[in-house]
Amino acid sequence: MAVTSKQDLIALTEKEFDKLRKTLDGVDETQAATPHPEDAITIKDTILHRVHWINLFFKWYKDGEAGREVVTPAPGYKWNQLKAYNARIREETRDVAWPAAKDRLKRAHKKLVKLLAGLDEKTLYGPSPYNWTNKWTLGRWAESSGPSHYRSAAKYIREIRKKTGYL
Repeated sequence: MAVTSKQDLIALTEKEFDKLRKTLDGVDETQAATPHPEDAITIKDTILHRVHWINLFFKWYKDGEAGREVVTPAPGYKWNQLKAYNARIREETRDVAWPAAKDRLKRAHKKLVKLLAGLDEKTLYGPSPYNWTNKWTLGRWAESSGPSHYRSAAKYIREIRKKTGYL
């Protein structure tokens, strides 16, 4: 369920990040690189995917603030092409080491919370001045890019660990 206030958004972002962080406790480099038996996606892939999407949100916001055209989800891709786009993300981040992946996640999370804390209630949940947000508020986009992605990552990581015998 989508939240509708800045305070609740920050609380949810912190709560879901903490759950994800706890899910990652004990995941070593071997586990992080072990692919899911059904789709070959690893825990490391999952974390770097979440980092990428948080950074996309920052780009959309920054471009919108600057009056530049915002292309969602990304230039050259439509929403119905996410499978191909996400495969590209995995390819681009293939050589990132597990400690660096976790560090990137931590830094992206801190940056997200800092941005949210610096925005006012109206910017997050009032009528959006940005065309790119369509019918969603900026807060809803932030929720989708942050805590919703954290939640789905934690669930998927538990599934990978269970199916590969690490849980």
